[in-house]
Amino acid sequence: MRDIAALSVSGQVVLLRADLNVPLDGPEITDDGRIRASLPTIRKLAGTGARVLICAHLGRPKGGSLAERMAGGPSLAPVAARLAELLGQPVPLAQDVVGESAAAVAAGLADGDVALLENVRFEPAETSKDDTERAALAARLAALASLYVGDGFGALHRKHASVYDLPELLPHAAGDLVLAELAVLRRLTGSPDRPYVVVLGGAKPSDKLPVISNLLGVADRLLIGGGMSYTFLAASGYEVGKSLLEADKIDEVRAVMAEAGRRGVQIVLPVDLVGAVEFGPDAEHAVFPVTAFPADRESLDMGPATRALFAGQLADARTVFWNGPVGVFEFPAFSAGTRAVAEAIAAVDGFTVVGGGDSAAAVRRLGIAEDSFSHISTGGGASLEFLEGATLPGVAALETDS
Repeated sequence: MRDIAALSVSGQVVLLRADLNVPLDGPEITDDGRIRASLPTIRKLAGTGARVLICAHLGRPKGGSLAERMAGGPSLAPVAARLAELLGQPVPLAQDVVGESAAAVAAGLADGDVALLENVRFEPAETSKDDTERAALAARLAALASLYVGDGFGALHRKHASVYDLPELLPHAAGDLVLAELAVLRRLTGSPDRPYVVVLGGAKPSDKLPVISNLLGVADRLLIGGGMSYTFLAASGYEVGKSLLEADKIDEVRAVMAEAGRRGVQIVLPVDLVGAVEFGPDAEHAVFPVTAFPADRESLDMGPATRALFAGQLADARTVFWNGPVGVFEFPAFSAGTRAVAEAIAAVDGFTVVGGGDSAAAVRRLGIAEDSFSHISTGGGASLEFLEGATLPGVAALETDS
């Protein structure tokens, strides 16, 4: 896989596929971590005289046509504004993806300029399963530039036009962010320093069962929290009340737990839970041991005994991978578990990786110093699929010669 140094970018329009898929509250960006993570590659290209044309997606626009999707949004306008602030230079936003506005913006770039195409997912062909439709969009994107740099790590697990089909059409290289992310993941799946502890949270075990199965051959301990832990607890015979539960995955969870036992991999589950009368930021709540959780309550966080248990299991770790909050951290009353996990990982004297997505957002929202961790990933789904052992389409595309 070539890096940017392999390309002669000065004076060339470089189409940079970045991951600027930030969370929004109306027009406000609530976490600009992905934008900031993209800055080094953008600055490197612009600083060496490239004319940087950024292609990125935002959310999942609804509608079957370009017009419907553009009318419904979300637009990349807030991202362009924030990117301009961080770069200290104008970042014009095209009013379309591959239309007249995009062509005009690309043609108007001077050396060192940076511009942004509108949300690439406004084009239905971007995410099409039809190879011909995707290829047609990729050809229109390729016509805007002479070189391609893939730096959108969070989208590399998608077989999308701008990620998978486009690199075949232009001389291409991987951006610094992608190279750094892959180096981290290969370290986690190669010969990690031990003990190697994986902390998995988030909503559903179905999202992570393949990852867990693959990690059983690498990790020493798996700490399971958050919404997915309730299915594990139910599979172990505990009452979980109205908590999030994937009843149809209980048999698969039992099989994974049995396989972990055969391999000598420890799976650690919560021993107490914060049970609320309803889902809400101010819901009445109390702590219950998992052996006596009420049938009419919903767990929104782990309890103090579990926080201490998880911290103890992390204390001697030399390698840690964490993906998924272990409670509803967006509600202050139910953020203690996620905070405790983050602080315990931050205190580890070893290689620590926060696996992107909500975990990265939680670190920033809870005010924990980002430099307390060895690496904070920008791609939750991409990280998980890599750890699952899957071939990422975007990685395969960047590895081809062109």
